[in-house]
Amino acid sequence: MAGSDFWSISTLLGFLLTLMRIGGVFVFVPVPGFKSAVDPARIILIGGMTIALAPVWPHPPADTSAGLFVLWMMSEAALGIGIGLAVAFALEAFTMGAQMIGLQAGFSFASTVDPFTQADSTVLIVLAQTAAALLFFASGLDREVLKIFAQSLTTYPPGTFVLTKKATDVVLLAGSAMFSAGLRLALPITAAMLMVDVAFALLGRINSQLHLLTVAFPVKIVLALVLLGWLLILLPALMRGGAGITFAAARTLITR
Repeated sequence: MAGSDFWSISTLLGFLLTLMRIGGVFVFVPVPGFKSAVDPARIILIGGMTIALAPVWPHPPADTSAGLFVLWMMSEAALGIGIGLAVAFALEAFTMGAQMIGLQAGFSFASTVDPFTQADSTVLIVLAQTAAALLFFASGLDREVLKIFAQSLTTYPPGTFVLTKKATDVVLLAGSAMFSAGLRLALPITAAMLMVDVAFALLGRINSQLHLLTVAFPVKIVLALVLLGWLLILLPALMRGGAGITFAAARTLITR
């Protein structure tokens, strides 16, 4: 890109359209500490990702009307939000699984401050969200997001993306895959918790004078921690599998 072209109106419009498309993804993708960060840090992150895609910026005509440019901006935001929602499903599967496990194991009584929303949340959900977000970057999936955005700028120039039933179905299918992955993640531990409940129920029927309620919670918590330690080994593979489904949905979203 020549120096004279870099400061042109067309380049500025292309930068703003790309910025709008990339900014849409951060509405749903739970980056650790992103929402609680100061505004300059968030602006630098989104702006840096936009500048990284400078070779594929669109170059709309410099005499584009203000009304048409606003419609293009809305179209770019819709596409960015759709891609961000599809990518977020890969991380939300961990949150859903942690919610199911925490309810059965008794972790729902322990709460802490959620760094994503600054609200009270259970300890297990916060750990699952943080682990999923860190695995997202450790697995290099952030680079896949940049590749998808670069491909979308080529496939859908500004103003050409239209939200269709096919695009909606793709996002809904990614959401159903998230529920399936979260259920498979939590099923072994919830099944073990159910077996513990059945065992204590049978012991209570055999001897009604046994006070098993005070024993059940420590046993379930210890068993859940042991199984969670085993599950940590499988988290990278689960992340790659879930990300493969959601990124395939995101690529389908930007394919004509």
